[in-house]
Amino acid sequence: MAMAWTVGDVMTKEVVTVGPETDFKACVDLLRTKGVSALPVVEGDYVLGIVSEHDLLLKEEDRGAGNHLRRRELNQARGRTAGDVMHSPALCVGLGASMAEAARLMHKRAVKRLPVVDARGRLVGIVSRSDLLKIYLRSDESIRREICVEVLEKEMWIDNSGMEVEVKDGIVALSGELETKSLADLVTRLVGSVEGVVGVDSRLTFRLDDTHIKAELPPNALQMSASERQA
Repeated sequence: MAMAWTVGDVMTKEVVTVGPETDFKACVDLLRTKGVSALPVVEGDYVLGIVSEHDLLLKEEDRGAGNHLRRRELNQARGRTAGDVMHSPALCVGLGASMAEAARLMHKRAVKRLPVVDARGRLVGIVSRSDLLKIYLRSDESIRREICVEVLEKEMWIDNSGMEVEVKDGIVALSGELETKSLADLVTRLVGSVEGVVGVDSRLTFRLDDTHIKAELPPNALQMSASERQA
């Protein structure tokens, strides 16, 4: 199988955290000096919540027109510690989650980073949007090697001598002849799913268009299946 990158492969392991009693100004200072946009609030190794720039800015919003804030936001805006202003429970992602799963979760919930927890729920890292983009920094040769060895040879059992695979700036160019159109389409999809691939230009040809061929069953095949199920 092609190598599937997980959140654990790209996450930042050294996490800047605070405790629930950390005061408001200390949280602001940590965001500024550490160059992060959110701080997990932890007790031991477990995440209680998360304090983001958005949570802290509620205090500034409350200064002028706080009446538009919802009750929960108003309570956060008037908080004095990380425990007061944090968003809880924190939205976390598992250590073994795929890159796609983390990206979908960030997009759906409109967050910039996610605390990463192990199977026991303990904080082991944090993953940001920029971390997820690291897969596109893979070298072209690394991508080509994975396609040739993991996808074509090991997964598809295809002899590479009949195909050409070129990768430039993450764009994969495929050429050569395969037995069937369905096989050519499958190879193109699998190559496109390799981590770090930006796009696939397929010039694969095939000897047989099998996409319109339907398997013919004997007239009594369905009856036999039904009787077998009843037996």
